[in-house]
Order: sequence, then structure tokens, then C-alpha cells
Amino acid sequence: MSNSQEEADSNTVAIVAQPISTPASDESGNEIGKATLPPKGPKQRSKVWEYFEVYVDKEKGDIKGKCKYCQKEYAADTKKNGTSALNYHVKTCKKIPGNEDKTQSQLSLQPSGDDESTGMLSTWKFDQAAIRKSLARMIIVDELPFKFVECEGFKEFMHNACPRFKFPSRWTVSHDCFRLYTDERLKLKHYLKKNDQRISITTDTWTSIQQINYICITAHFIDRDWKLHNFFLNFCPISSHKGESIGRAIETCLLEWRIDKVFTITVDNASSNDVAVEHLKRKFINWGTTIANGKYLHIRCIAHIINLIVQDDLKDLDPAIRWVREAVKYIRSSPARLKKFKECADSVQVECKSTLCLDVCTRWNSTYLMLSVAEKYEKTFERFELEDLYFGVEVDANSKGFVDWDVVRRTITMLGFFYDTTIRVSGSLYVTSNTFWTEISDLLSAILEWTRSDDSNVKGMGTKTKTKFDKYWGNIDQMNKIIFFAVVLDPHEKFMAMEVSFCDIYGENEGTEVFERVKMSLYDIFKEYKNMLQIESGHSSETSPSSTTSSNESVGNRPRGHYKLIAKKRRIESGHVHAK
Repeated sequence: MSNSQEEADSNTVAIVAQPISTPASDESGNEIGKATLPPKGPKQRSKVWEYFEVYVDKEKGDIKGKCKYCQKEYAADTKKNGTSALNYHVKTCKKIPGNEDKTQSQLSLQPSGDDESTGMLSTWKFDQAAIRKSLARMIIVDELPFKFVECEGFKEFMHNACPRFKFPSRWTVSHDCFRLYTDERLKLKHYLKKNDQRISITTDTWTSIQQINYICITAHFIDRDWKLHNFFLNFCPISSHKGESIGRAIETCLLEWRIDKVFTITVDNASSNDVAVEHLKRKFINWGTTIANGKYLHIRCIAHIINLIVQDDLKDLDPAIRWVREAVKYIRSSPARLKKFKECADSVQVECKSTLCLDVCTRWNSTYLMLSVAEKYEKTFERFELEDLYFGVEVDANSKGFVDWDVVRRTITMLGFFYDTTIRVSGSLYVTSNTFWTEISDLLSAILEWTRSDDSNVKGMGTKTKTKFDKYWGNIDQMNKIIFFAVVLDPHEKFMAMEVSFCDIYGENEGTEVFERVKMSLYDIFKEYKNMLQIESGHSSETSPSSTTSSNESVGNRPRGHYKLIAKKRRIESGHVHAK
């Protein structure tokens, strides 16, 4: 061994605290030790040394570390420099196996529609911020709790799907959700300000189990492209269900959104809402943004009125409904009984696959669904009563009566009519204003049929329903005429269908008089809009966009209205249209 080699050995041994093997020299004359060569002190445990070869700079005497893969050099004296720079290099070095270029896009096949076998090829790259935003949107859309991000299953899934994703805490996700809400709120504010839409409002109030009063305010409008939009403007607690509190809450919400052009406000039939709408009407008149001085501002929710009518009818049908309710409750209270009931259904060859469901007494639609399923199992109930000796005794005792399946079937028929009507008028994905009067007139047509029935029970029920119907819709002056204007503006309806329905409901003379009053009201509001447009055109040189009629999307297969068919027949007879 040469003298210079011996000197290098002695220097290296002086630096390290443990014996090492004989080092070699690189091309520059620097002496290279083993990859795990540490400086003085305890034995190094960091995994970073697996990626570096440590050597001593002959000229300066400094300890250096050279990357095994890219040959880049770093100071490697852990007492002076630490290992932070080395660790960072290990994470970012593109030549180390397993490291990826985080800016490099990857190809991914995005499925088109429901067919996952076809799609479009696009590029994708990891983006922590974009994934966190999508995660926040998922929490909101799927109504998940914030702690979902801390669940073991979700973490395991994301670890396999996207290992580089850093999991946020539940608090971070809550902040992300609020930030997403704020961004969307600003976008909607800008959109409303830019387009200057006239908006219709719907509200709903309720009390939680913690006895906190809440109000939900929703905006509805049609844009310049004839697309219907629905947005939740606010969901917040209110001090009480008094009219002034509700009115002030809606006013505050509109001021925050800078909305001053409100066309209608739809509320339920509570008297407090009358006070709230009057409060808002005064505000809108002061703002100078009303139509016809707020004459058509207040619309009573049709679905809520139907609910009031049906709830009153169900009181007379309570014995039969109570028996079915107690029977379903008895069977569903035990897995063994439910299994036995299914065996009885198989033995009597009932093909219904629906499961017995128990209703909520305050929700008549759930009562309708319960009766609809139970009626299909009529023979099964009879067989089950033979198999279970306690069934009939306990159910009859709790219900204080017996079941009459004919009454149940009549109830299903009547409730079904109200149920289908409620579903149609409650839709939010399609326009409903032009169908309100058609639904009301069809409902009245069915009630009048019940009053003329030979069955005394049906006739009595129809008479009582007609009395309740007249309380809300019997007087045309108590109804908002906007629902009639929408009928006239519907190309499928126009004036004739409305005139036919008025004459049939109110009689020839009174019906004609009512029709003329509605027509004059429509002309008045038309003149008001005409004057408004003339004033606007006088201050602006811009031409208003031409209106186009878009075809209505199908909202479900159902027969045409009763009075619409009569009107169409009359037009055919008069030669105004050709029969199809």
C-alpha cells in the first residue's frame, strides 16, 4: 500500500467513530468510503444513506454525499448540515426508481354516458387542490358527515386509488365546504346581477326536534336560453313562526343577494304567511319593483292545500286504516312473523314483491303507500290469521274494529288521485305554473263524480271533499289569477280550455263572467309589461333578444285534462283545428 493511501486511511478513521474498509478513489482523486459512512457520533439510522455514497473531500476535508443515481453531491456531515437536503433530493430525484414527475400528465379514458366501454381519451395529472375540492363537493352532494374523511375504509380506498393524496382532517373539510359554498354564492350573485332576472320565491318553515325554528328560501327563474333554474338562497334559523319574523328573514335574504325584482312568493296556507307576504309587498312597493302593485305576489301552495283536504277526509276512514296499520305493525315487529307472512304469501301465490311498510300518521302519502301494498296481500292476511292465532285477536283489539277491504280499495283510489296530483305539481325540474289550473279542474271533476256515485260511502266522502275544496278554490277572487294567465300563455291550452272549465265549474252565466274578468286582468298586466319595455327601450339602444318557444320536456305519461279534451273537440267542430 502506498504512503498516500495510508495517510488517507488514517484521516478517514479519525473522522468516523468506527473502523471501515479500505476506501477507493474516484476519477477526481477524492477518496470514497462506503455508502453508509457516517460522521462522528452514534450509528446513523436514516434510510437516506441507502441512496448516497459518502466520501471525504481530500482538499477541504469535508464529508460529502454523492447520489448513486444522478451523481449529484451534497454536504453530508450530519452534525453541521443534517439530512434535510438529502431527504428532499431523495423525494425529488427523477432517476431514483419509484419517483415520478409530478408535473407529468397521464392518459386516462373518460367514459361517455352510461356506456363505460366507450369514451374519450384525455390527460390527467395529480392535483391535491382539485381532489380536495371534489372531496368537499362529494361531502355536500351526498350529504356525508365531515368525519367521513377520517373513516378507515375511505383512507384505505384513497391509499390504493391515489397514494399521493394527503388526507385532510374533518375541520379542514368543513372549511373546504364553506369555501366552495362561498365561491358558488359569488358566481350566482354575479350571474343574477348580470342578467337582471325577475325571480319567483318559495319558502318553507319548520321546527326541529331541538325546538329551533328554520326557514328555507328558494329562487326559481328561467334564463334567456329558456332553461329553468332553482337555487337555495338561504337556510337559516328564525326567531319564531310569526309573520313579521318570516317576512324580515326573507327581506334580509333578498337584500344580501341584492334581489329586488320578485314576481311571486309561494307559501303554505298558514295565516302567519299572509302577514309575511303583506310585509314584503309593502317593501317591494317602496322599492318600486312590483308588478301590478303586488296584486299577484302571493301564491298559496297547491300541494299544501291538497294535504289539508286529504287529512280531513282520512278522519272518516280511520277505522279501516287503523286495522291495516296495526296488522302491518304486528307482522313487522318480529323477523319470525315477517318470515311466516312471506311463506303465507307464497302459499296463496301472491306475486307482489313489495315489502309491507308502516305509515307515519301525520303523512297521508305514507298512508297511501302502506294501503297500496297491504291491499295486494289481502289473501295473505287471511291465511296469516289462520296460521297465527294471536294475530286477529291482538290486531282487532288494538284497532278497535275490523278491516273492510272494499273501503281500503276506495281509499286507495281516492288517495291515489291526490297523490299523483301532488307529485306532478311539486316537480322542480320542469315548469308547473301552466298546469296548476288543469290539475285543480281535473281534481274538481273527479270530486264531482264521487258526489254523483251510487255508493253512499263514496258519495258522502265526495260531498265532504267538495265542501273542503270550495273553502280554498270555490271563490275565483280568492285565487291568484297568475295560474290562469299561465294557462292562456300555454300553446296547448289558450283561452278556450279555460273558458270551458269555468262554465262547467261555475255554470254558464257565472263561468262566462269569471272568464271575462280573468281576460281583462291578463290584458292589464300585458299593458303594464308593454309600458315597462317601452320605457327600457327608450333608455337603451340595445335590441331585446327575440323570444323562442322551446318544446316542453315530458314529465311523465298521464292523460290529458278533462276540460282540455272538451276544448279541443269544440275547436275541431268549429273548424279552427284539424283532427289528429
